[in-house]
This record gives sequence, C-alpha cells and structure tokens, in this order.
Amino acid sequence: MKILREILWPLTAVFAAFVVGGIIVVAIGDNPFQTYYQLIGNSFGSMNDTGYTLFLATPLIFTGLAVAVAFRCGLLNIGAEGQLYVAAFATAWVGIKFGGAMVTVFGKEENWSWFSLPAVLLVGLCVLTAVAAGAFWGAIPGLLKAKFGSHEVINTIMLNFVAIALVSYFTQYYLKIPGDPIMQTAEIGKAAQIPRISQYVPGMPDFVPLSVAFLLAILMCVLVYIFLWKTKWGYELRAVGENPTAAEYGGISPKKQIVIAMTISGGLAGMVAIGEVLGYRYRYYDGFSDGWGFLGIAVALLGRNHPLGIFVAALFFAVLKRGEIFVDIETKYVSKDLVEVLQAIIIIFVASLQRFSKR
Repeated sequence: MKILREILWPLTAVFAAFVVGGIIVVAIGDNPFQTYYQLIGNSFGSMNDTGYTLFLATPLIFTGLAVAVAFRCGLLNIGAEGQLYVAAFATAWVGIKFGGAMVTVFGKEENWSWFSLPAVLLVGLCVLTAVAAGAFWGAIPGLLKAKFGSHEVINTIMLNFVAIALVSYFTQYYLKIPGDPIMQTAEIGKAAQIPRISQYVPGMPDFVPLSVAFLLAILMCVLVYIFLWKTKWGYELRAVGENPTAAEYGGISPKKQIVIAMTISGGLAGMVAIGEVLGYRYRYYDGFSDGWGFLGIAVALLGRNHPLGIFVAALFFAVLKRGEIFVDIETKYVSKDLVEVLQAIIIIFVASLQRFSKR
C-alpha cells in the first residue's frame, strides 16, 4: 500500500501538470495533442534521440541524488549548481596540468602541463577531483549549519554566486587560451577523456555525446540506495532527518550528520563534471550548466528522494528538455518555454500533493 501511494502522488502531479499545460496550449491557440507528441515522441525514436535523451538525464541523476541525500537529513541543498561548477573547473585543471596538454597560442604550441600521467591514473585522478571539489564546496554550508546554525538555503544560494564568479575569474586569467573569444579553458589531455557509448553500441552516431558517465550515474543510484538503507551511516543520516531530537537522544550527533550529508551531497553534484568535462566538452566551458543543480531539486521531489524514483524522474525531465527543441520548431504558437511552465507546475503539484499525502 505504501509503495502504491509513493508511486501515485508523482504520477498524479505529472498528469495534473500536463492537463494544466494543455489548457494553456489551447488558450494560446495550438493543438495540445500535437504539442505533446512533439514534446515526448522525439525522445526515443532513434538511437540518436535515445542517446541525447540519456545524455541529458545523466547530470540530472547526479544532482537529483545530491539533493535527495541532503533531503534525507532534513536539509535543502540549493547549492548543487555552484558545487558542479567548482568541480568542473577543478576537473579541467587536473586534466590540463597532468594530461600532457599542448596548447596553441598565436600559432605556437606550448606545453601547459606539469606531468603526463597514463590514462588509467589520470581519469581516476580527474574523477576523484570532481568528487572532492564538489564535496568541499558542499561541506562549507554544512559546517556553517552545524557550527553556527546558519540556514543552509541562504548559504548554498550565496555560494552559488561565489563559485561561478571564482571559476570564471580563474578561467579568464589562468586557463583560458589568449585570444580565445569564448570563456573556456584549454582542452584537457587526451588521456583524461573518457569513452563515449557510441563506441560500444552499434547504430549510435559518433557525434552523440553520451559517455560512460551515464553508466556511472546508474551505479551511483545503486550505491546511494545501499548507503541510505543498508548501512549504519545511512540509518543515522535518515534518523536525523526524521527527528533530530530523538536521534540525538539515541546517541547520534545531528551536527556530524549535517556535515556528512552536505559533503556527500556536494560530491554527488560534483560528479556532473565527469560527463561534461571528461566525456563531452573536454574542457571547462563557462555557463555549461543548463540549470542542472536547480532542476535536480525537481528531480528529487518527483522521485520522492529515492534513487530509483530519481532515475525515472531524471529520464522524464530529460525527455522534456529534448522535446522542447521540436516543440519550438514544429508548433505554430507554442515555444520551448512551455517546458519551463510544465516543470514549474509539476514542482507545485508535487509539493502540494506531498503535504496532502502526509495528512
């Protein structure tokens, strides 16, 4: 009965959002059925479509898991956006400095690296850097919350601005190729680049940016589930989220769990850099995130803070992100902004129905 209720509320929220969205489409003067066909029908129609949809789902899985871990401890991490930016820059820095990167500056090749590590070591170091950088940035509001009681929402929001500004500064003055009009770092070394799924799946075009980071995202869903529900540490974290006073009475330190939860949350958000830097752009690109950190909140809410639900919710939102292009092109009046409207309505309904379900 509990499982059915857990599934019912998100489905009800999505259905209600589509009904409201359909009314809006009719009011605009377009056909809602044709609009929704363009929105959903182009996500898994071919290997190309499937690859792009799964590629868009990858960062959402990571940020959804990040938000969910914090939620389970009674915290709201709105700083996943800043955490993934810091992680992306740090990952690119390691990929350049330890990857034997050769950079062409005004027609002359320069060696910007300190060492040239083999691929196995370099990829592992870059992955650890992504996790560590995100975890460090997530631990800051956790420590502030545990030590001084300052609210994590305010801290994480402000740290988003600090993170984006800092990495933009360091990109501009330290890792950007002179004369490059685009705010981006030099390319990471070839040894730091992870393979794309198209190398192993027949029929998938080589230009599809889906990388093995998607498989890592699936693995993290499994590991987060094991951590939260099958280990002592996960139990303690969830106990604090349910009732910090009772948890403390039982010998669990809420302050310690707050720091742990925010650190793990930041590390998960930082893993977005693995797909974006190591598997797609091969560099840090300023403004690369399409709001993945904020959209992760919606993914976690729709997925009921459960790894399996987050995986499904991430796929759903990836379908919306993929379909907005075709809605913008194929419909007469509706623009891709409809997707933003649907996302907002879904969040409102999920939040409302969650309060209703508790009653």
